[in-house]
Amino acid sequence: MYVKPGYAGEKPLTWKGVPAFKPILLIAAVVLFAIAVILPPPQGLLDLVTKTDPPGYKLDRGVTTIVETVNKKLRPEAFKRYQAAKEGKPVKEGHTKDAEEAHQKVKPLLTPEQVARTAKIMVLLLFLAAFLWGTETIPLGATDVVVAVVLYIFAILPIDEIAGAFMQDAVFFIFGILAVAVGVGKTGLDKRIGLILLSRIKSAKAFAFIFYPSIAIAASFLSEHALVALLVPVLMGIYKVTCRMHGVEKDRALALFLVLGMCFAANHGGPGSPAAGGRNAIMVGYLMAQGTPITFMEWMKYGMPFVPVMAACIGLYMYLLLKPKFKVKDVNPSVVVKAEVARMGKLRGREAIMAVILVCLVAAWIILGEHSGLGGPTLYAVMAMFLSRIITWEDVQGGVAFDVVGLYAAACAMGVGLKFTGGALWMAQSFVGALPDFLTKGDNLAVGVSLLAGTITNFMSDGATVAALGPIVLPMATLADVHAWKVGLACAFSSSFANALVVGTPNNAIAFAMCKDPETGERLMEVTDFIKYGVGVTIMAQVVLWFWGIFGYWQFISWPSF
Repeated sequence: MYVKPGYAGEKPLTWKGVPAFKPILLIAAVVLFAIAVILPPPQGLLDLVTKTDPPGYKLDRGVTTIVETVNKKLRPEAFKRYQAAKEGKPVKEGHTKDAEEAHQKVKPLLTPEQVARTAKIMVLLLFLAAFLWGTETIPLGATDVVVAVVLYIFAILPIDEIAGAFMQDAVFFIFGILAVAVGVGKTGLDKRIGLILLSRIKSAKAFAFIFYPSIAIAASFLSEHALVALLVPVLMGIYKVTCRMHGVEKDRALALFLVLGMCFAANHGGPGSPAAGGRNAIMVGYLMAQGTPITFMEWMKYGMPFVPVMAACIGLYMYLLLKPKFKVKDVNPSVVVKAEVARMGKLRGREAIMAVILVCLVAAWIILGEHSGLGGPTLYAVMAMFLSRIITWEDVQGGVAFDVVGLYAAACAMGVGLKFTGGALWMAQSFVGALPDFLTKGDNLAVGVSLLAGTITNFMSDGATVAALGPIVLPMATLADVHAWKVGLACAFSSSFANALVVGTPNNAIAFAMCKDPETGERLMEVTDFIKYGVGVTIMAQVVLWFWGIFGYWQFISWPSF
């Protein structure tokens, strides 16, 4: 191919050295996907799509099988004739030439094998997307496009419904909350919140048992990534002043206690509310699609009590492990932060307006509930920020990760396709069949799901984890006779337990990158610290979720019937 000199295309036409492009993995994935598509669908899937009134699948009105549901949507004209013939009713057809031509253009009904193959393609697409997202074989945004391309090529949904499958309430919520985070950061409000939280902390014990729970609760509503990114410099300033006050040149245990512990606490703010991250918004969307919608307040009812309890456990764990290793006698963050708060002056101007918008947004999530979804109030807040000139469109373009927004849109679209074709139900049945018997019944299923999600989230993003597992585990609730919320919440909650690897969540990467001596630049945190301390925190989180949440707190509160 000829490339005109002076164009950006002068760069070598290869993928060598290009980030997020792994051609060998991409070719292998495409080849395996193509082979799997060609192979006939498994017999279990064929049996499922032809089964009358299969449990866990919501049939369309007037039909009895998944095959009929799919044909009613994808082959409406042929299905009308089929339904009329089935009920012994005459089919009204014209005898004109145009009517005959129209009759010939009607596509025939899909056979059970074709419907099963469609469901199989959706299952394969789920694994393909999870692989591409997890390995970044291609950029995240490109994987989002792959999902749409497959939906169009194989006509999984009617053309006018494919776009609708992508643009759900959760997608607006993700875009909106990322834009709100831009406004909070631009005005300095999140820094003030962090400093106010630290101004009352006067010892290591208070840091572990007051600040950790406080930051975890704050991360339930604000961007945990922004909180970690803005607080790490403050904590490193406290670290340096404390070392200087005690005549210590370096105290790595103190740095880990301040930064790594705060990072772990922020990670576990996820279960607190649907606003804690995209993973929760995805699960909210899945629950709504499942016919078991959950409101903002209801989510908090089941999730928020877990947050301070888990954060206090993290505080105890880090305090017992690291405090004995301190070279300094103790740490008093209030001495440092009070001076910072004094320099910031009073809350006023656009920062005050941003605070009002943030309070109104949280109130709207709680008060409006499912009537406006999560996306509606969030977009109101974004519009308010534009009108008050807190942010500009350039700020949004620079601060919002649109490829992440696309990731959630693609995840929502896959959820729609998996549910419609029966692929999600088939995977759920297969997964239930593979679980040990004691983990497939009642509340034990939530334990099995949390183990699976808590493990996977350490290797791929929390959003992708929930996006991939949600369509699988929710139908399992019906099969295992357990409330869908318990399984869905266990999946979403445990997706926050990404503590064991530096790549588990952006929080870990931010903490690792910024945990340096403010004067010398010496790195005070190592990659192995996440394994050394994070594995224990992850195991502890699972145990707390099972015995305090699933078998404890959840047993004493009511669960709605649908």
